[in-house]
Amino acid sequence: MSGDIDAICALDAHGQADLVRRGDVPPTALLDAALARIDALNPALNAVAHVAAAQAHAALAGLDRSAPMAGVPYLLKASMEYPGFPWLSGSRSRQGTVGRRKYPFARRMDALGLVPCGLSTMPEFGLIGSGEALLYGPTRNPWNLEHGAGGSSSGAAAAVAACMVPLATGSDGGGSIRIPASHCGIIGFKPSRNWNLRARAVSLIDDLLASDGLYGRSMRDTAWAARALRSQPPGPAAPGRPLRIAVSLQGLDGQLPAPDIVEMIGRTATLCADLGHAVEPRELPLDLGALNRAFDILWSYGAGEVVDLTRSRLGAAADAVLEPWTLGLADRRQAVTPDDLAAALSAIGRIDLHLATFWERFDLVLSPVAASTAPSLGVLAPDRAFDELWRDHFRHVNHTQLQNMAGYPGLSLPLFEGEGGLPAGAMFWTRHGGDDLLLALGAALEEARPWAHRRPPLA
Repeated sequence: MSGDIDAICALDAHGQADLVRRGDVPPTALLDAALARIDALNPALNAVAHVAAAQAHAALAGLDRSAPMAGVPYLLKASMEYPGFPWLSGSRSRQGTVGRRKYPFARRMDALGLVPCGLSTMPEFGLIGSGEALLYGPTRNPWNLEHGAGGSSSGAAAAVAACMVPLATGSDGGGSIRIPASHCGIIGFKPSRNWNLRARAVSLIDDLLASDGLYGRSMRDTAWAARALRSQPPGPAAPGRPLRIAVSLQGLDGQLPAPDIVEMIGRTATLCADLGHAVEPRELPLDLGALNRAFDILWSYGAGEVVDLTRSRLGAAADAVLEPWTLGLADRRQAVTPDDLAAALSAIGRIDLHLATFWERFDLVLSPVAASTAPSLGVLAPDRAFDELWRDHFRHVNHTQLQNMAGYPGLSLPLFEGEGGLPAGAMFWTRHGGDDLLLALGAALEEARPWAHRRPPLA
């Protein structure tokens, strides 16, 4: 690849848009650079499931050069419907499906001047926190190709980390933006429930748990995207005083993460204290076991709905193309009683009640994103024996589901590394509507400990 391509791809979205705005390069130069880098790196990384060069060039032909991000290329997650693009959601059961509709989230990205140039990889229907879909094969971590990229926004995070594109869409129903961001060393922001424009059709489980956003490598890109794709007015401004930060290490399983993650959170807490914030270890006044069971039930329900729809469409052939993990989750739903479901919804409904006094004392929480750095490929593969995979999967991803159930915003930042130099994100989160508080803190931490110079070996 030429030096010009590398120089363009190393820029964040604002930097690339500035090149076009100043007339230094035409918009086609940004797209050509992204496509060249995808062509060069994707055989090793497997982060891009579909390259849409023709559609991207057609979009450039009708580009509004006055749009704020005119010509900046980005990747769509494979679960996001977009006209003319494959719409597979990482599943062999959907091969041949092409998108027809454009929801408000995608329409806003078009209006902002962003140019979709392909689709990123993801696990089947986003139901697992790893990126090893049987449809695509494993997406590799750009920091170490023997490790995974996390899930479910697997290819999106890997592609942004490897500087293929400066932006990529992600969705988060249980950590699916924050976990890949943590594993790939980029920023991952999950907005408050219903704070982003609608990105998909109506679904009770999705509307309760899921939020959408754009991955970026800089806080200026992340904050801009969060606000540009917002359906709500601005939230409360950061208080004119040091923030009160609680440090919580326990996941929903009540256990502590790996020692290197504990050490990384400690370094992050020290950095916050050095910036003048009040930092205090404080575990959450919540029934973690009840919330762990609640998420289990909701996740199994979501998988069961997917399997029901697939069987209604494909009949007996569905079980041959759906992955073992998806089918196993659906089987768990069969054992859920009405009382179980009522208890799950009740536990979720009590989160705000139990945290009411906590929020009077603290502004936000610092906690891990995952129980460890990215696992080796195969550890969270969807065709492992279900019971063993269930154990290992939810031991690894049990720190991010609380924010989805409560509808809270969360921000994963690549401040420090874990064991072996692999990235490990620190998560800050707060009550519903505190999005701008998190974004302001993220900008301050980026200034205090910049990460832009850090690039994975593949990049």
